[in-house]
Amino acid sequence: MAIFDGWQQTVDASASLVDMTTTLTARPEFAAGTWTLDPAHKELAFTARHLGLSKVRGTFENFDVTVEAGSDGAISVTATVDIASVSTNQEQRDAHLRTSDFFLVDEYPTATYTSTAVHADVPNFTVEGELTLRGVTKPVVLTGEITGYLPEGSTGKPVVGISATTSINRFDFGVDWNAPLPTGGFVVGETIQLSADFELILA
Repeated sequence: MAIFDGWQQTVDASASLVDMTTTLTARPEFAAGTWTLDPAHKELAFTARHLGLSKVRGTFENFDVTVEAGSDGAISVTATVDIASVSTNQEQRDAHLRTSDFFLVDEYPTATYTSTAVHADVPNFTVEGELTLRGVTKPVVLTGEITGYLPEGSTGKPVVGISATTSINRFDFGVDWNAPLPTGGFVVGETIQLSADFELILA
């Protein structure tokens, strides 16, 4: 057992990877309890290459995140995304993204993310977890940082800022529509960059 920066590292010898959990009571940023999303301060964004020339950016307007922090130092993260809330500020493109060419929202309206391990060296962290999108579940690792902490936010309760990023290959999740370009390459890139910035409030 090793101690670093007030956080406790535990090793599960049966796991294929070292699984670190944090002693949350040692850090005010994540006191034991349930931390819920502040709906007024959140953004979930994505970026995709278009024609190999530029980047198209969009957001999912409706999503939720919950962090459960145990007094024993265990931490878990769950998130849900309303895929129909996708927005790129272009109605025709957004409608196309909702079809079977991309997200098939009529059959798969929600994406989910569930953590399997949390690694922390405050303010930085890594979350290993499973992303389910369009009915396909794949491991996805998030990296990020705690961007700030207030013991008493506007609600009178502790609040913490979070920023996290990752990238996925959309083909892995069956989101594989594309069209070839006469000069080579394709209309939409395979790799999607994801970023989330939000605040959590201790319930």
